[in-house]
Amino acid sequence: MAARRAYAAEALGTFALVFAGAGAIMSGSMQGEPGHLGISLVFGLVVMVCVYVFGGISGAHINPAVTLALAVTGYFPARRVAAYILSQCVGAVAASVALRELLGTAASAGATRPTVGEWQTLVIEAVLTGFLMLAVMTVVTGSEAVQRAGGLIIGGAVALGALWAGPLTGASMNPARSLGPALASGELGSLWLYVTGPILGAVGGALLHEALHGRFHAGRLVPTLARLNRRGGLIVTSGPRP
Repeated sequence: MAARRAYAAEALGTFALVFAGAGAIMSGSMQGEPGHLGISLVFGLVVMVCVYVFGGISGAHINPAVTLALAVTGYFPARRVAAYILSQCVGAVAASVALRELLGTAASAGATRPTVGEWQTLVIEAVLTGFLMLAVMTVVTGSEAVQRAGGLIIGGAVALGALWAGPLTGASMNPARSLGPALASGELGSLWLYVTGPILGAVGGALLHEALHGRFHAGRLVPTLARLNRRGGLIVTSGPRP
């Protein structure tokens, strides 16, 4: 039952992310508002809200790249990765379909499209997601006070990335966020960039965090947090118990 609640929370959280974030982009294409700054704030704010609303249920990953990186570094059980990613993708696609039904052809505006070359897009998405993952790992492994501020820290990282790179790559940093609008609009040509870049960046950022904190050596990671059983903080890193 706990696992089902976690999967539902991941689907709902990713639905909210895409519905609000991509919806803001569509609104901008139709009305000229909220503009680049407003769209960046919408993405950051919806992530912040999701962390506080769903963090205690599922950990509020709402991002396949984050889930994979947490599993690679030992902060999330590998057996739950597939179900989490499926839940996130279902939520993203459902939000994109809902937006398409509500806003019609404007739905294509929510798709992430690069205005720079492919290799630049890949590198920018990887670097942005790497720094986002550093923020996530800081919250996951931080003190209780840091975990309480998790929504602000992670949402701030998302908004900052969107402010800088939104006009260049769309600042996806999230394969599910790009997958939903791509499927809804039929624009799949650049999707591989928004899957590959964030995954590479998230895993790299997580490994870098562990190395900086001395928990990566001899090719092996040494997870802390009382062997992933810590439950008192905002972010539930170990996911639901079986």
